[in-house]
Amino acid sequence: MVNLAVQIGNLRFKNPVITASGTFGYGSEFDDFIDVSKLGGIIFKGTTMEPREGNPYPRMAETPSGMLNAVGLQNKGIDYFEKNIYPAVSGYETNVIVNINGNYVEDYIALAERVNKLEKIPAIELNISCPNVKMGGMIFGTNTDSAREVIRAVRAVYSKVLIVKLSPNVTNIIDFARIAEEEGADSVSLINTLLGMAVDIGTMKPSLSTITGGLSGPAVKPVALRMVWQVAKAVKIPVIGIGGIMTAADAVEFLLAGACAIQVGTASFIDPRNSIRVLDGIAKYLNDKRFSDIKEIIGLIDR
Repeated sequence: MVNLAVQIGNLRFKNPVITASGTFGYGSEFDDFIDVSKLGGIIFKGTTMEPREGNPYPRMAETPSGMLNAVGLQNKGIDYFEKNIYPAVSGYETNVIVNINGNYVEDYIALAERVNKLEKIPAIELNISCPNVKMGGMIFGTNTDSAREVIRAVRAVYSKVLIVKLSPNVTNIIDFARIAEEEGADSVSLINTLLGMAVDIGTMKPSLSTITGGLSGPAVKPVALRMVWQVAKAVKIPVIGIGGIMTAADAVEFLLAGACAIQVGTASFIDPRNSIRVLDGIAKYLNDKRFSDIKEIIGLIDR
């Protein structure tokens, strides 16, 4: 038996496989396909103070080895979440995490305070890196002063585990990871999507209504892996790796590069069972290599 448990702050994850925000709904959508409670954790779709309709259609486009999305944080707001979603999902026997988003620092503070009161939510993922909104999101995550301000403000009102999701659309992602660490974050997750675009040569117009959108899938994996490796060496807090993880082999690469956990995102669109397959594959890899604890391979390439 291999020990797959990892620790982020004071929160124990039974294994390192977490589902990425925006790709797994609220978990219940996958109940017909997998036992969600087998996962180390699930991160709910982005939640805002007010309901949002998201961006106009079309807002998704397939690209070589990936996809572009410009959904724009469509959700029904925190009031609806507390009343309708939270009671239905708080029974999962895994870590359920809320991804919070805002237009202003005050929005993040208010959301953090609300979620802090929810007993069954042990952590938040502070999203300062969404590229698909006109206000907030990546605006905070690509300016060091703004990033510091919002992380400090949320840390002041939020007492549980704080994960900060970082944008790759910056000159040096290490700077932002260090700011998160300095301001009391328990972990950083990276990367969010890369800003990209596609053009429909039939209509001779952009494929997305917003022109640009977030690129995810296998195409971004080498960039994500490089950034995770850089950040894991630069900070002492745990790093959660995201970006193009489609198989267990992909996940193991991130662990070897220094990630203590990983998030499965776009792969769940292709096959809703992929997160469990990644988990099973990690366990098999460790067994085959005769490791008894997953911690033995975390950051191994630099030892």
